Amino acid sequence: MERDPSSFLFAGIQFNRKKFAGDFARFRDKKERDDDDPVGSSSPPETAGAVERGEAAAAPAKKRKRKAVSGSGAVEGFSVFNSSKSAPDSVVEQEERDEDGHLRERKEMYRQMERDAILRKKHSIHVSGSNVPSPLQDFAELRTRFKCKSYLLRNIAELGFKEPTPIQRQAIPVLVSGRECFACAPTGSGKTLAFVCPMLMKLKHASKEGIRAVILCPTKELAAQTTRECRKLARGNKFRIKLMTKALVTNPDLSKLRCDILISTPLRLRLAIKKKKMNLSRVEYLVLDESDKLFELGLVKEIDFVVKACSNPSIVRSLFSATLPDYVEELARTIMHDAVRVIVGRKNTASESIKQKLVFAGSEEGKLLALRQSFAESLNPPVLIFVQSKERAKELYGELALDNIRASVIHSDLSQIQRENAVDDFRAGKTWVLIATDVIARGMDFKGVNFVINYDFPDSAAAYIHRIGRSGRAGRSGEAVTFYTEDDIPYLRNIANVMTASGCEVPSWITALPKKRWKKHRPKRESISTKPKDERA
Repeated sequence: MERDPSSFLFAGIQFNRKKFAGDFARFRDKKERDDDDPVGSSSPPETAGAVERGEAAAAPAKKRKRKAVSGSGAVEGFSVFNSSKSAPDSVVEQEERDEDGHLRERKEMYRQMERDAILRKKHSIHVSGSNVPSPLQDFAELRTRFKCKSYLLRNIAELGFKEPTPIQRQAIPVLVSGRECFACAPTGSGKTLAFVCPMLMKLKHASKEGIRAVILCPTKELAAQTTRECRKLARGNKFRIKLMTKALVTNPDLSKLRCDILISTPLRLRLAIKKKKMNLSRVEYLVLDESDKLFELGLVKEIDFVVKACSNPSIVRSLFSATLPDYVEELARTIMHDAVRVIVGRKNTASESIKQKLVFAGSEEGKLLALRQSFAESLNPPVLIFVQSKERAKELYGELALDNIRASVIHSDLSQIQRENAVDDFRAGKTWVLIATDVIARGMDFKGVNFVINYDFPDSAAAYIHRIGRSGRAGRSGEAVTFYTEDDIPYLRNIANVMTASGCEVPSWITALPKKRWKKHRPKRESISTKPKDERA
């Protein structure tokens, strides 16, 4: 049975055979010839009709031959069609390769972001900002990622740092990358190394072009300690690291001071800029250590003056502290550009390695009795005792001297040399107990302090965190006891919240107390001295 060609060529179309009868016959004859002679060769015609059909078929045969010739007879070495086809193909292939490359880069970026998130979660690092650099896996990465010099890695190892602390893991890459940063991490977590190390890496070598980096500290003691740590880390290089001392300030002209890194308190630095013509226009790095203390009302003007004096447009600013109040963050954002915020652990909390306890003493006599009883049972030096004023520090020192306890005292009435000697004796173990005001509660690093006693209730949560933070440093354990009286109970809940946040147990009745807003809680207290009034000096 003959197969209708319209069944596959014209599916879905109605074909009018009567109207196109001639064309249809030619198509059918052509199909039959193709079936009989598939290679296109024609047999000799036997009839006149066959001759006619042969002539009719000759034309298509010749046309097919011409097509074949035209297709195969292209001029060698010149082909418009080949070149026009190959050019788009190469462009498409290049686009596909580029797209594959971008896809692989994007996938690797997402994988790196996931690895960074896992590492930050492991070490309780919280960051905010755009394109935050990846944290460090170890100190060896300083060499592979940032081409750190060997002397610096050697000094870090000699100082006993085996692996980076959480704040060092994140803050160092941020600062080395040229980003500004404000960071909050617990006391004793290695913040000094976190800002000194990238500073030395970026400065590279000593220079005679003037002051290139400035570190501001709230107290002279902390400035002196930071200077010592800088020199330890820079050992093996010829950096000029100077502390702004009283003798240096008396220099008549500081405009040509040769110094790479200058460490100072705000007041002395402002005096040097204003009266001694100190030039800070080349400063590349500005660090505000214990920034919340620096931004208190008494020092805001001095800080603002120093920040304006550091007029280098490419300067990198950073703020570090164990406590970072909201108002400090707001002030920091006004002087920083595209800064990265780094918080280790929970913001404004004490170190979890410190065992904290509250002790009700009833009265001032009860506090002195509790202190003597504690020392009689077990005196585990070195011990730090904090009081709220220099007068009370003197009185407590006199009472402990009667008990033949090797104690010393430090407060603002002492000269700089006397204060330094008191700190050095305490570090060397010559004195067991150091009585202090909040002057050394900020940033001072005393190795191996086992016990901190808040003899007088702290006047703020930040003061409490910094006081007890003199123990339990660099991962070691410590203990802190806070005495309180009836006058202190309204503010007890504020300290209890800090204790709870760091994992310490607090009696339920204390957490049920109403929380009262801090107003520099320094009540007028009775004298500590047990001497009669007429015998007191």
